[in-house]
Amino acid sequence: MSSASLRVLHVYRTYFPDPPGGLQEAIRQICLSTQQFGIENTVFTLSPTPQPAVLQRPEGRVVRCRSWAAPASCDLGGPNAFLTFRQLANEADVIHYLFPWPFADLLHQCVRPHTPSVLTYISDIVRQKWLGAAYTPLMQRTLRSMQAIVANSPAYARTSSVLADPALREKLSVIPLGIDERSYPQEGDERIIGRLGLDKGGPFFLFIGVLRYYKGLHALIQAARLLSTRIVIAGTGPEAESLRQLASKTGAHGVMFAGQVSDEEKVALLKHCRALVLPSHLRSEAFGMVLVEAAMIGKPMISCEINTGTSFVNADGETGFVVEPGSPRALAEAMSRLLEDEALALQMGQAARRRYEQLFSGAALGQAYARLYRKVAGRTA
Repeated sequence: MSSASLRVLHVYRTYFPDPPGGLQEAIRQICLSTQQFGIENTVFTLSPTPQPAVLQRPEGRVVRCRSWAAPASCDLGGPNAFLTFRQLANEADVIHYLFPWPFADLLHQCVRPHTPSVLTYISDIVRQKWLGAAYTPLMQRTLRSMQAIVANSPAYARTSSVLADPALREKLSVIPLGIDERSYPQEGDERIIGRLGLDKGGPFFLFIGVLRYYKGLHALIQAARLLSTRIVIAGTGPEAESLRQLASKTGAHGVMFAGQVSDEEKVALLKHCRALVLPSHLRSEAFGMVLVEAAMIGKPMISCEINTGTSFVNADGETGFVVEPGSPRALAEAMSRLLEDEALALQMGQAARRRYEQLFSGAALGQAYARLYRKVAGRTA
């Protein structure tokens, strides 16, 4: 390791190669993007099957302990997790927590590492109100012990009741999540276009993500009845069966369920779609990494105004449309405008690409986090 290198330990409840999600991808992108700025990355996580315990991946080292249970999506570890975290924390120059994960608060409070710590505040606790009430004292103690706190968008920094705490405001900065374009396939797997029958002409709209309660997909399927176009829903998740039943019940014949897609298939779908639609209607959708993916590929976007990072990535009227949450009609109207005006869709896609390069590229992400890590570690860039 060169004298300019800095060792950062990222802490979150789950990570690749376990089933992926947007936050795991966000961590991967932070690691990849900071490497070029002299950051050496380790990810500490839990897994139901942590064999091998240590993995070497392009973005850095992944160290895993066993997840013994996951009530309310909060993975819990045993004594070995505390011992392993203590060892890794002592080796690191900076610890980077990804919030929320209440077990990480326990790790931090019980081990009490002397290593400088930063925390990226991804989301308020939205659905598990009982957990939020019981967790608040521990959460506040952890947040106040951080040297720096990062919000992913100005909107989330402004609207989160937790981040409104005066004791936290002076520590708070905004660093948008982003994507290092080099980490994505340059060529898409075009075979999925034929497999779904999308090569027969005509534009289509695309949703990509885990099929969860807060994604607003019921409204998207209902919007499909108001349009004569195809909508591809790519992904799997706990809402999959109810969504299929809704599409069948409402006669939304233009909706196609693609299932889980590979990165290469995702790139092909993004390149060919008219626009990406992210109809999430609850604040659980804190940022929407798939919006950054669409912007990177130069596609317009349709999202909902939920006062989170989604409306920061997708600038209304510039890179796409931001509409009322939970409204099938509002979604359908925005989709109709892009369907009927191909020139407008192209113009908005080009604006999305420019916004990606300025705010969400790997260079912008890596430089911002590397600067923060060095600041809290007491080193100059």
